[in-house]
Amino acid sequence: MTEAVAPDRARCHVAPMHRRALLALPLLLPALRPAWAQSAPAWQPSAQDRADLARIEAYLDHLRTLKAHFLQVAPDGAISEGTAWLERPGQMRFQYDPPAPFLLVAAHGLLVFRDSQLGQTSQMFLSQTPLGILLADKVTLSGDVTATGMERQPGQLQVSLVRTNSPSDGTLTLIFADPPLALRQWTVLDAQRKETRVTLYNVELGGSFDPALFDVANPAARTGNG
Repeated sequence: MTEAVAPDRARCHVAPMHRRALLALPLLLPALRPAWAQSAPAWQPSAQDRADLARIEAYLDHLRTLKAHFLQVAPDGAISEGTAWLERPGQMRFQYDPPAPFLLVAAHGLLVFRDSQLGQTSQMFLSQTPLGILLADKVTLSGDVTATGMERQPGQLQVSLVRTNSPSDGTLTLIFADPPLALRQWTVLDAQRKETRVTLYNVELGGSFDPALFDVANPAARTGNG
């Protein structure tokens, strides 16, 4: 049974879900912080790192809409595909291709997860998820977000991010093609060292989307195929 949760409640309830359904959540649910977790030494960015952080921040803040095909690899190696729509601020839809019965929709500060096979719907605050960093009205890689490392490879630049007040919850790593700078992949490493990877293909930037795509009150009403 779907449990309705008002956005202004102090806490957001997540209904029980089957383990298979949890594996479908691409870097969205925060991991439980283990009691033994320790803070890593602070990363000291070089002048080049700071310049690249500024480039990444400007790129992400300028990115208002995105549509792409995605391929997700779950921690157990399970692979699923689908179509993703992102519209900042705060809106997202991950439509999984059959036979996966999953759907993720974000809007109005909430993230809604639907498993049609189990007949379960769960929701939580978008601010409690790593993708909340990307969907913010103003993307900043300082303050509430802390960069913990950067790596460069030929044609690629990646940066790892944590929430400043809860770094042990997990790490979001954004991977860009460069040059020119273009978001192509992200991973989440949770507190149990389990990694979920999402790769974007056929990325389309700009344009406008049907608002029904982001209807969290009735997420399955729109298939996203129109």
